Amino acid sequence: MIENIRLAFQGIWSHKLRSVLTMLGIIIGIAAIITIVSTIKGTNEQIKENLIGAGNNVVTVQLNQGGYAYDMSWSSIPSGVRVITEETRQELEDISGVEKVSLYNSRSYANMVYYKNTEFSGEIYGIDENYLSVYGYQVKSGRGFTQSDYENFRKVILVDSTAVTNLFGGESPLGQSVEIQGDVFTVVGVVALSEEFAPTINSLNDYYLYADTSSGSIYMPSAVWPTAYQFDEPQNVAIKVANTDVMASAGQAAADLLTQTQIVDPDNSDFDYRSQDMLEQAQQLQSMSESTNMQLIWIAGISLLVGGIGVMNIMLVSVTERTAEIGLKKAIGAKKKRILLQFLTEAAVLTSLGGIIGVVSGIGLAQLISAMMQIPVAIDVTAILISVVFSTLIGVIFGLLPATQAANLNPIEALRRN
Repeated sequence: MIENIRLAFQGIWSHKLRSVLTMLGIIIGIAAIITIVSTIKGTNEQIKENLIGAGNNVVTVQLNQGGYAYDMSWSSIPSGVRVITEETRQELEDISGVEKVSLYNSRSYANMVYYKNTEFSGEIYGIDENYLSVYGYQVKSGRGFTQSDYENFRKVILVDSTAVTNLFGGESPLGQSVEIQGDVFTVVGVVALSEEFAPTINSLNDYYLYADTSSGSIYMPSAVWPTAYQFDEPQNVAIKVANTDVMASAGQAAADLLTQTQIVDPDNSDFDYRSQDMLEQAQQLQSMSESTNMQLIWIAGISLLVGGIGVMNIMLVSVTERTAEIGLKKAIGAKKKRILLQFLTEAAVLTSLGGIIGVVSGIGLAQLISAMMQIPVAIDVTAILISVVFSTLIGVIFGLLPATQAANLNPIEALRRN
């Protein structure tokens, strides 16, 4: 085998230009596939990172009606839906993979919220003691909520940095009074994510999909939420899980539990609880990206087919050129198997070399596209190995006919052609 490989390289070196032109189809095909696969993987990782953020493994479980999230901003208290109790929250924490559970109320549009003459149009939340730790918030200035705030129904609020800018004009909000639904609340702290994460925006679509365009958020203790809004509102649930691998299963288990325990008659109601998994959204976007790019991979695969045909053609020419050599080898005792392996090895070496060059070219091209178009790429080692093996198989498959033809040459007829 080593001798066959040496002869193959000797033959390639003896016809450098012809060999390069023969490998060109393989090189282009493999380079295109590596580039596309690297772009797909990089884009998928970027989608996942943009949606999930910096290690924020949180699943939201919300009340749905008819398959759509039930938004209390525009709706009344739903009939036949219970308020989630502390006992149910403990059951949720017992689900496999769940680390901590928070119950909260929310309004996606905070109507009738004012600071002096400025109206606030962001989001407002009524949160329990676990909410900030579940979502990874920390107090940047002032203080957070204390147990006494919940027990004594104190009208205090926290704001995020976006609300500080939009509602308070960038001035310190601590101690300021904000009117919410006619009640006066005092700002006691400013919160922000412990690990700030900004999604990568490469296009207008990315901006609409990932960018935070809200006016900020206000948080009040869940104990005083009913005084500003309504009593007995069903809460949303935020579940922090151990890692992204269990997000889907834990979210589904929590949704099933809440549907069975919180809906008075779950079998005859159009209400149910459903989990909103960021990882699931990422996977849906990844699937859309992959389905589009798979078409490009098939197109690139045509280059490999053309390259294989080129290899077959050049090997048939090689057999014709070396007819006398083949005849001489057979005349001195070389068997069909030896001749067959020699030409198959030459074809496999030719395409393998083209595959390796294609892989290097594909990696370089992927990096170049990433630098020029700001598209994320991630080199897939598996794709590289498969590409090299596949290119070798192309050489074996398309070199089989010329090798068989060489092996079956009649030594007398072959020597006579010399």
